[in-house]
Parts: sequence; C-alpha cells; structure tokens
Amino acid sequence: MKKLKICLISLTVSPDSVDGEAKVIRALFEYLKKQGHSVKLVTGKWNKDLDTPDIIQFDLIKKRFLWVLHFYFKVIRYLRRNRFDIVHANSAKAALPVILSRQKKFICTIHDFTPFETQLTKIPLEKLLIKFVSRRASSIVTVSNFVKQEFQHFIPNIDKNKIQTIYNGIDEKYKPYPNEAQKLKEKLSIHGPVLLYVGRITQYKGVKSIIEAYRIVKSENPNLNLVIGGKPDFLMEKEYNNWVADYEDVRFLGFIPETEIPFYFSMGDIFITYSSSSEGFGLTSLEAISCGTPVICSAISVYKEILEDHALFVPPKNPGKLAAKISLLLSDDDLRNQLVNGARQYIQKYSWNAVGKRLENEYEKFLIL
Repeated sequence: MKKLKICLISLTVSPDSVDGEAKVIRALFEYLKKQGHSVKLVTGKWNKDLDTPDIIQFDLIKKRFLWVLHFYFKVIRYLRRNRFDIVHANSAKAALPVILSRQKKFICTIHDFTPFETQLTKIPLEKLLIKFVSRRASSIVTVSNFVKQEFQHFIPNIDKNKIQTIYNGIDEKYKPYPNEAQKLKEKLSIHGPVLLYVGRITQYKGVKSIIEAYRIVKSENPNLNLVIGGKPDFLMEKEYNNWVADYEDVRFLGFIPETEIPFYFSMGDIFITYSSSSEGFGLTSLEAISCGTPVICSAISVYKEILEDHALFVPPKNPGKLAAKISLLLSDDDLRNQLVNGARQYIQKYSWNAVGKRLENEYEKFLIL
C-alpha cells in the first residue's frame, strides 16, 4: 500500500503506562513505522518522558478532571495545525477531541464496554461518550468479535457495516526466559510452584477469588506460592491494603516495569486471569502462553474466543472450582505441556505482522469512504 501520514491518539502509551491499551497502541506505532508510514502518536505524559521521536507527550495538569480539559485542548490545537491521511483514536475518550477539532473522518478503537457492564461509577458520562463517538466515527475497530456483538446490545442502531474486528497483537519480547525466571525466584526467595496474576486490580478482575482459591490449594500443597503484580484502582485501595496486611504469604509486588513482565510470566507455573465481566480481549493470557506458562481463566465469552482450547476455563466467582483446576494443572505435566505446546502455532495469528497487515487493509478501505 502507499505510505500514509497517520496520527494515533491515545490517553496512555507504554512504557509511560502499562495498561493493555497503552501497550497495544505503542506496538501499533512501532509496526506502522517499520512499514515506512509517517506516524505521530499523540498522548499525555503521566510518569516519565519517553524521549521518542514522533511520540508527542503533552504535559498535563494532574488533577482530577482538569487533565481531561488540558489534554483535549492540546490535542484539538495539534490536529487543527496538522493534516493527516488517517486519524485513529485508541478509545472513545481519545476520540472526543478529534470530533471537537472538526475532523471529517476518523477511526476509533473500542476495546470494551466496561462502563456498561460494571459499576465503577454512578455517573453515566462514559456510556454516553461511547455512544456518541461510535455514531460519529467513520470506522470502528473492535478487538474481538465479542465486543463487536456487544454493539447490538448496547448501541443497537449503529451501522454494523462500519465495525471491523482486528485482534490485538503480541509483542515479540514475550517468549520464555528461563534464566531470568530463575533469578527472579531467587530474588523473591521462592521455592515451589508459582501461581501468577499480573494486571489491574479492580473489582471485576476477580483477584480476591484468586487469593481464596490459592489458600484452598495451599492447605494441601504448602510449598505453593502466589505472586500478584499490579496496582489497585482508587476503589480497591483500601481492600488491597487489607490483603497486604492479612495475607503475609502472598507476594504483592505492585507496579512491575514493562521490560520485566516477560520474566515474571516465565517464572509462573500457572498464570490466572479471572475477570467476571467486561474484558474486550485478554492480552495478558496470550503473553503468558507465549512465555511458556499455561493459563487458567474465567469462562467468559471473550476468553473462549481468543484462547479457544488453549487454556482451562472456570466459571467466574467460584474459588472452589478455580482451586480444583489449579490442583489439576499442577499435578498433570502432560496437560501443562499440551496447553503450552498446542498454543505455539495458534498464537501466530496474534503476531503484529499478521495483525498489522489487517489494520493496514482497514486503513486502505477508510481512504475511499
């Protein structure tokens, strides 16, 4: 395809932030650059200066709500001063300043419908924003067929023809690191098998159920370890601090730098992701498998779509059944090897080479709208 002038807009980008959307947009930026496109990635600066050519980080007023206005003002001004073939927003929040800058056409990625499925806030602004942006976007990219189908429930009158599913990709750095994994075990003074969770700690992620299941299995397997990486959101801070005080045998690591996450995945004997709702994709489960670690996850539709038969599935909010699957997988080496070895070829469909080409095809279609 011809080389394009592309502007990606995202509230966060890796490694300044380590949420899934931040990782995906950074990987997309790198892929498009390698293909020879002229790419600018516009984002906010939250923790560190990335000092990367073509990533434009705006300094923001870091106070509740004020950062929104500050970010939007700077994005609007930037878009009005520059012209692009493609403007692609990484969320509904990132798309609003695109609309306000009077862009005639733009693409928006909708990663999930979390505001519709969880009670993180009683204020419906995010629901209204997703509906508004989805109707105004020229083209919508969803990260799974599950999310695409959810439009029929939450925004039934939208034009279905403008919605395309393009899966997220796995970065090449996610592969087994046995030496680094062993060093981590020594650093953390770990002896025995390791259950691992890495991700955001919020109510619907099911971390409390993971802890309860771990304690059930540990009563029969005293050498078992649980390692939890990630920071709680503001609604979970008090409960998280109580966990840290109450469960001294659980290693709560807090923030893990992006460069070290593959080493932690490689260290785990089982990776567990146990959301009860509101997942659009499930990137960490694929990253763990890429590092050679088998996965147990909740039996929600999107995980079954993304992982197919390459993981063990457990109904959400059921620590007893989760404990049973943990015990099974710890005791059955053949099953562990089957899950990991069977996934090696399967996960190639999530390589950025495959995913990026599908997105470039979508860009070509966008140009003739």
